[in-house]
Amino acid sequence: MAKTQTTFFCKNCGASSPKWVGKCNSCGEWNTYTEEVIHKDKPEYKKTWKSQSVKSVLKPVLLADVEHGADFRYELKDLELSRVLGGGIVPGSVILIGGEPGIGKSTLMLQIALQFTNKKVLYISGEESDTQIKMRAERLPFRNNDCYLFTETSTQKIGKALQELQPDIVVIDSIQTLQSELIDSTPGSISQIKETAGDLIRFAKETGTPVFLIGHITKDGALAGPKLLEHMVDTVLQFEGDRNHVYRILRTTKNRFGSTSEMGIYEMHGAGLREVSNPSEILISQRDENLSGIAISATIEGLRPLLIETQALVSTAAYGTPQRNSNGYDAKRLNMLLAILEKKCGLRMGMQDVFINITGGLRVEDPGIDLGVIAAIVSSYQNVPIDNKIAFIGEVGLSGEIRAVSRIEQRISEAEKLGFTTVYISKFNKLPKQKSNITIVELSKLEEMLNYLFG
Repeated sequence: MAKTQTTFFCKNCGASSPKWVGKCNSCGEWNTYTEEVIHKDKPEYKKTWKSQSVKSVLKPVLLADVEHGADFRYELKDLELSRVLGGGIVPGSVILIGGEPGIGKSTLMLQIALQFTNKKVLYISGEESDTQIKMRAERLPFRNNDCYLFTETSTQKIGKALQELQPDIVVIDSIQTLQSELIDSTPGSISQIKETAGDLIRFAKETGTPVFLIGHITKDGALAGPKLLEHMVDTVLQFEGDRNHVYRILRTTKNRFGSTSEMGIYEMHGAGLREVSNPSEILISQRDENLSGIAISATIEGLRPLLIETQALVSTAAYGTPQRNSNGYDAKRLNMLLAILEKKCGLRMGMQDVFINITGGLRVEDPGIDLGVIAAIVSSYQNVPIDNKIAFIGEVGLSGEIRAVSRIEQRISEAEKLGFTTVYISKFNKLPKQKSNITIVELSKLEEMLNYLFG
């Protein structure tokens, strides 16, 4: 009987070592090495990934001579996913999508698979049976007569199925459930994920077939498995949202074929995920009267301008130590803005509890909403409402100056389209001379805005 072989793998970067070490020499992290059973190639095993129709490149070719063909990207009926991917699916690309359990990853991928009408799609599931997938498919309003199901976890059997069917698009649900006969460790281990993902990536590149990989995440929100997995794939998507809200957000954290700042928004229904084409309308709550602590800001996500609502609550700290809580906004930046208000504007924020919320479950990192956040805080602090037809665009510096932001024309145009009558911006923004129905108030310092709004 052959001796069992074990190897130590780093959970962070996937590096291997024949013995346990405290600090990884590759990524520098401590206590990340775990022991796994591994087995080398079996003599009787032959790889079955490569299709007979694959044209192997036997010699180097000039870059100018490489032809991508007329169908450079597969068009998608789902415009949100198409925007996030950069305009469609690139043939031969490997796309990894991660998210919390129950957020809708499988529903989104099955919905995409059923939307194709002229492509042969193979949906491979290692988590659900054919009957369970069929039950979900019947709830969706899409039909595809060329969508095939295969419930299997062995990469060797999957390889044979890929050779026989030769699909145009492959969906794997999920990469953590697959296992290779070459590795004796359990599915989901670092060595298994590296081996199975490597095989699927070779298949995608050799055959030009796009592959979607659904991945689990850890309790910290990171994709489970070695960090090497994110380096191996072409695109990494994060599917996120609050279970208490019906809206789901699809973000790009890596994209070799497009922008990494794009965002898609979906609304969860019993019949699947519905695209939200105009998110500004859903991100601004409807109310009968003006309330204090609410301000509207214009931000940019990728190529799309958005108007978001910032809610603030300021109250006297009852227990001595003030609280600083924020949902959807950077807590460190909130502390900085509060310090600016106290230092430059004379507002006593040191003994006030401050709570900030970005409505709709969004998380915004754009500094261009600083002006709106401060307006909401001061409105709640003084209990004076802000007119709901005013929008704010501007970054606030440490000395209290209002700084210019990028793509100001698109932000103002979005505010005008939604019926806003006034917009507060920095005077240092260069605006083209064009007629507009919206009143533009140009400011240079934070004190000017507070005098306009609160006297």
